[in-house]
Amino acid sequence: MLGALIIVFREVIEAGLIVGIVLAATRGVAGRGRFVAYGVIAGVLGACVVAAFAGTISRAFEGSGQELFNAAVLGIAVVMLMWHNAWMARHGREIAADMRRLGHDVAVGSRSLAALAIVVGLAVLREGSEVVLFLYGILMAGTSVMSTFTGSVLGIAAGAAFSALTYFGLLAIPARHIFTATSWLIALLAAGMAAQAVQYVNAAGYLLILGDTAWDTSWLLSEQSLVGRLLHTLIGYMEQPTQLQIVVYLATLAAMAILMRVARPAPREERAAA
Repeated sequence: MLGALIIVFREVIEAGLIVGIVLAATRGVAGRGRFVAYGVIAGVLGACVVAAFAGTISRAFEGSGQELFNAAVLGIAVVMLMWHNAWMARHGREIAADMRRLGHDVAVGSRSLAALAIVVGLAVLREGSEVVLFLYGILMAGTSVMSTFTGSVLGIAAGAAFSALTYFGLLAIPARHIFTATSWLIALLAAGMAAQAVQYVNAAGYLLILGDTAWDTSWLLSEQSLVGRLLHTLIGYMEQPTQLQIVVYLATLAAMAILMRVARPAPREERAAA
């Protein structure tokens, strides 16, 4: 549940940040709320279409290479999470500046209100599509459907509340601190997904190396316990991991840290973007 909550919360506040900047920059423009609402609805519907196709593909693989399909979904989700964190670290400020320019252009009449709907719709579609992929990854990692659904609903509610409070100036927490914290939580989630993907490949009869159990902590903390399930979701805790899973877990964390460090703009670039 917590994994779904973190990912959905992060994606919602990213989309909410764009919507909030657009709304703030077009204060006083008649009809701006209606066009932004059109964009949000269109983006949500587009994400639902993506989810429908993902479900169809998943059912097509049931009983036929399901382990490899699960591993592929997890692998794609891990790559996307790594790219997503690095890309946002690099371009987050640029996106905010672009949205402010768009709002200004609409306010002075050089761009039509339809531009608001298109930009907001694409933003919601992008974030929604990523949510679909990431949640499939969480499900493939062993989280129950009900737990994932509950976490997603809570993530939407928390993200929407955070976005609204930020827009109205009621929340003093800088967005960059929220993004930094969620970036590292997502890095741990990605590492756990990568380790689970390796296990699926192994179960399918491939990648049969470093298969010995690294340790057994089931006597201390079972994965079936409440705390064990929470840690499994949040940081990829495994009571009996193989040596290969440990190597992949650590390699994923290292790759994520390097990408985020390389992608983060230098202080001078940050000041120029601001």
